[in-house]
Formats: sequence, structure tokens, C-alpha cells
Amino acid sequence: MTHKLYALAMGNFSVGTGMFVTAGLVLPIAHDLAISPSAAGQLMTVFALAYAVLSPVLAALTATLSKKRLLLIGLGVLAVGNALTALAPTFTLMLGTRVIAAAGAAMVTPVASAVATALSEPERRGRALSVVMGGLTVASAIGVPLGTWMGGAAGWRAAVWMVVVLAVIGFAAIAVVVPDVHLPASTRIRDRFTPLADRGVLAVLLTQLLVFAAAFTAYTYIGSLFDLPLAAVLWAWGIGGVVGNAVGGRLTDAYGPRRMVFLGITGATVLLGLIPVANLNLGIALVWAFAWGALGWLIGPSQQFRTVAAVPGNVPVGLGLLASSQYLGLFMAGIAGGLALDWYGRAGVTVLATALGVVTLLFTLATYRPTRATVAA
Repeated sequence: MTHKLYALAMGNFSVGTGMFVTAGLVLPIAHDLAISPSAAGQLMTVFALAYAVLSPVLAALTATLSKKRLLLIGLGVLAVGNALTALAPTFTLMLGTRVIAAAGAAMVTPVASAVATALSEPERRGRALSVVMGGLTVASAIGVPLGTWMGGAAGWRAAVWMVVVLAVIGFAAIAVVVPDVHLPASTRIRDRFTPLADRGVLAVLLTQLLVFAAAFTAYTYIGSLFDLPLAAVLWAWGIGGVVGNAVGGRLTDAYGPRRMVFLGITGATVLLGLIPVANLNLGIALVWAFAWGALGWLIGPSQQFRTVAAVPGNVPVGLGLLASSQYLGLFMAGIAGGLALDWYGRAGVTVLATALGVVTLLFTLATYRPTRATVAA
């Protein structure tokens, strides 16, 4: 089964690189198109909003398709959207092409997680999800720093063309090794929101939204927060994310998701408050970025595990809502972080990100109570 999971992870790798690489290209894009860095940061914001809105709609419209076919369609649309981004002559057209790319991504990530869940045994589900989610973390470790370096060396359009190539590779990998999987799902859009009536599910989704809002308020504008080599800082963050995601899957299977969620939120919030310290020299920044990436991505498998447990009979819908909530968090981060940067500079971004982390921790403490089974364990 491992090679099938790695093929799914490759699809996520192309999605993650296409999504996160714009954070490392904010300054080159702003310079090339004669716009402000906060305006360039809205490319990620538009992508995130389009993903959040389109994910449940596209899931309903494509419910009758096999999951393999849906993955292939999604990667094809992702490749086309990024090719159009690389060719777009104006910022306005670029915003439109990010919507197309987001539509493709919305058909890949939640479906890949649902397929991984269907292919794995319950006792190995955390590890299976961490492998597939690992595509996103490896994107942050390899794809994003590589794209950032390429943006500086050959122009930001070359970095976007790299994403097109990665999507084609992911398409080929899934076409060859992933089997057809049919999971029952409703074709009615309103049924996609049925789990929201469950307060437990809603708490998981709101935690996901707040986690991503806090983290990406800083990450989206990280190029404006550091005076150090950005590619190196992003590389350390991504390597930490790979480690955190891999360890998080195993620890979730061993100790349950609750401990991992609180460990990740608490540690990441503390590190957000230490951004000015991390900017003192490159050595401190690399250690800080590694720790932030590890603790931040530690939460990913646990949150997916919580979602699967909350809606065991409707896994694709639950994971789709989880993905939508995290991209809504990214949307909030792009808007709020851009305003903080314009009004209060880098200090405003740091304070806002840290404050959102504290809110996330308090909300999760209030809503994520230990169950009797957890206490007994």
C-alpha cells in the first residue's frame, strides 16, 4: 500500500508547492508588476477563498465519479491554472487564474485523504494520513524554497512553471499506481454541510480555521518579517514540517489526537511571539523555523483523525469541510496580515499572529474535552 500512499502524497506535493510558493514570491511579483507586497500577498488569499468556496460545491458535482478519476481531473485543472498564472500579463488576470488553480486543488487534497483512509486499516490510519499529508509538508521543505530560489534567479514565472511540471508528475503517478475507489456520497450540495449541525464537528473545523489563520498571518508575509536569506528560513520551516507531520501521525496512533493538538498549538503560538528574536541572526532563525514547522504540522494528522472519528460514515464530506475551513483560515490570514503590515509594519503582523494563536488555544481548551476513553487510556 505504501507506493499508493506516496503517489497520493505526490499529488499533494504539487498542490502545496503551488499554494505556498507565492509566499516566497511576494516581493519579486510586487516588483515585477509594480504593486505593494500586501497586494501581491492577496494571490494566496484569493486562492484560499476560492478553494474554501469551491471545495463543497465541486465535491457535490463530482460525487458520482471514481476518486481516481477525480484526482486526475483535479491535477489537470491545477496544471492548467498555474500555466495561465505564469502567462498572465497583469495582476488582475493573475487573480482569475488563481481561482482556476484553486478549483483543481480543491479536487485533490480532501479526496487524497479520503482514499488513504479507505486503503488503510483503522490502527494505521494516523500514519496513512500523515504520509499523504506529507506531500504538503515536503512541498514546504523542498518545493517552496526551490521556487523561492528560482524566483530570484530566473523570475517568479519560472517558479510557477515548476508547479505545472509537478502537477503533471503527480498526475502520472496516480494514474499508474492508485486503484479506483468508489466512496458513497450525496450529489446534493446542502448535504455537504450536514455535519455542521454536530457541535463536535463544528469545533474541529473552527480549530482548524484558527490554527491556519494564526500560522499564515505570519507565513504569507514572512518575506517582510525577516532581513535574512528567505529561502534558507523557508527550507528550515519545511524540513521541520516534514518531521512534525511524520512524527505526528505515529504519535496520534500511539497517544491519541488530543495531546498532539494541544502540544502543536501551544508550541507554535510561543514561537510566533519569538519572531523578532529569530530575526537576530541566521542560526537562530533556522532553529526557530524548524521548531515552528515541526510543531505547526504536528497538528495535521491529529485534526484529520478527529474528523474521521467524528463522521465515520461520511469521511469524504468531513475531510472536505476540514480542508475548506483551513483555507478560510488562510483567507483570513491574507486579509488581516496584509492590513496589519500596511498599518503597523512587521510588528503588527507578529502581534496579530501571536494573538490569533492565543485565541486558538483558548477556544480549543473550551471545546476539546477529553472523552472517557481518552481518560482511561
